[in-house]
Amino acid sequence: MTDLIIKNGNCFIDNNLVNTDIAIKDKKILKIGKNLGDAKDIIDASGLTVLPGCIDTQTHFREPGSTDTEDLHSGSRAAIAGGITSVFEMPNTNPPTSNMKEFQRKLDLAKDRMYCNYAFYFGATADNAKDLASLVGLEGCCGIKLFAGSSTGNLLVAEENDIEKVFQNASKVIAVHSEDEEILNRNKKLIKESEVHTHPVWRSDECAISSTRRIVRIAERYKKKAHILHVTTKQEIDFLSQHKGNITFEITPQHLTIYAPDCYDKLGTYAQMNPPLRDKSHYDRLWYGVKNNLNDTIGSDHAPHLKENKEKTYPNSPSGMPGVQTLMPVMLNHVNDGKLTLSQLVKLVCENPVKIFGIQNKGFIKEQYDADFTIIDMNKTIEIKNENIESKCGWSPFNGFKFKGTPVSTIIGGTVKMKDGKILGDPEGKPLKFN
Repeated sequence: MTDLIIKNGNCFIDNNLVNTDIAIKDKKILKIGKNLGDAKDIIDASGLTVLPGCIDTQTHFREPGSTDTEDLHSGSRAAIAGGITSVFEMPNTNPPTSNMKEFQRKLDLAKDRMYCNYAFYFGATADNAKDLASLVGLEGCCGIKLFAGSSTGNLLVAEENDIEKVFQNASKVIAVHSEDEEILNRNKKLIKESEVHTHPVWRSDECAISSTRRIVRIAERYKKKAHILHVTTKQEIDFLSQHKGNITFEITPQHLTIYAPDCYDKLGTYAQMNPPLRDKSHYDRLWYGVKNNLNDTIGSDHAPHLKENKEKTYPNSPSGMPGVQTLMPVMLNHVNDGKLTLSQLVKLVCENPVKIFGIQNKGFIKEQYDADFTIIDMNKTIEIKNENIESKCGWSPFNGFKFKGTPVSTIIGGTVKMKDGKILGDPEGKPLKFN
């Protein structure tokens, strides 16, 4: 007798959709095939598509520090509501997660409070090189986060010598917020008060490509892995496509869905994020990158802020927007529109995160792998509404958007945690393990 059988689903196995059944026992995939016997529970997935559990490799859940905006519990609810089974969470909290004590505190805060599985980035600073050298095998640690340009929080490593030190000592993948601090400071004079349209003028494409060139040069010199987060410029797409291998990169669903100046016309400071939403020429090149398999991951950069703060006069308004709950509906809608294939999307949110970061037993539907699944209905259309957002911030840049294709069940460790938008059971997420 097994614990659960998922029957009659179109299951994404070995790059194909196979109509088969999946038997689950003790939180693992026991067997794949037909006539799998009896189970305590059966899910009929007829007409639905069963994906490996989807992973969001960039989220900010704001705990400790700004727990009025988000915390690990509410952020994890938003994740499973959107079909995300595992998240990587960022260290720019208050205090930052940049020493072993604070890292352990994050793990303690997450225990029995997060619905999804989780891992945390260890924040790089100008003087914690020793810690960065000893992260191998640390359970729940996905990598090192380096802020080369200032954004939310105070984890900035801007000097080239200090960036070199981080790479020299790194024992895991370094995920980089790549903006050039010197150019950011020089461009501050271009900011026009109460004019959010100047956000991409201040945080210019030159600012992004200048930093990314430097990061790649240093990473290649030390033969270390760098993962460039939220790439936004056509220059970076062209440059990074020439530097594959140890260099990987992410694009966000926001940068593939809305662009300037329309987004600022419609959303004002709600469209403000770092690096910024840019004009259509950059948007088109990002799509060129996705179509041609140049980027490696799609991460939401879920970075919520309360409405009262987002509505402050620019530039006093904070940068960032929620996205963990909408990542899959946004991208599945793009699949339905023919902009990328389902197979490409599975690589970006399941297989590549596993390969790049070395996550154990996730990302594939295989016997003995963990029983995490995102079950989707490619024909179901949903409308994103602020009142349905699980994040404490209570809004989405996609409020009012209709998307075709959406997760209808989230299964973690063989237990259904979300069904038809309703969150079920208790938070039982576990820290991810890495090779």
